Amino acid sequence: MISKEFYYFISEFNESEILTISKKINIIYRNYKTPPNEDILKETHKVCKKSGKKLFLSNNIKLALKLKLDGVYIPAFNKSKRFKFNCNNRFRILGSAHNLKEIKIKEDQGVDTIFLAPVFKTIKSSKCLGINKFNFLSNQTNKKIVALGGINENNINNLKLLNCDGYAGITLFKNKKKNYDLTK
Repeated sequence: MISKEFYYFISEFNESEILTISKKINIIYRNYKTPPNEDILKETHKVCKKSGKKLFLSNNIKLALKLKLDGVYIPAFNKSKRFKFNCNNRFRILGSAHNLKEIKIKEDQGVDTIFLAPVFKTIKSSKCLGINKFNFLSNQTNKKIVALGGINENNINNLKLLNCDGYAGITLFKNKKKNYDLTK
């Protein structure tokens, strides 16, 4: 059995939060309200390395490379095809998509893992892929697929029906009162 990958989105540095989640969960720093602060990212990266987690920066390849992070996360709204850069083999490019057209854009961008979203209804949107459409779309690419969006205690048992290589979210891993630890 292939082990699943896990990703937790954060929008600010919180050392205790990073240290308390499973070391199997990678961190994606995504804050679209304020520009990334290099010193905060360096500290976040230091804590992630210390706790055995990988750190990805959303939508800023140059800064992710400069700080020698583990990779970058390219959101679905970034449709640029101008990602020409040299990096080491360990630097990963993750990207999100909501439909087949966006999956093809992410493939053209050179991502190695596609976050397909939203799987279930979310606070932001009542539109969701659902299990069947998610599985159909995941079969349209040879890239790794990570399920994202709306995963909660009401639908967590449905995750085993998804054709995916991992899971991502915020509340999925943040809610300590519920045992959402899928990493076991």
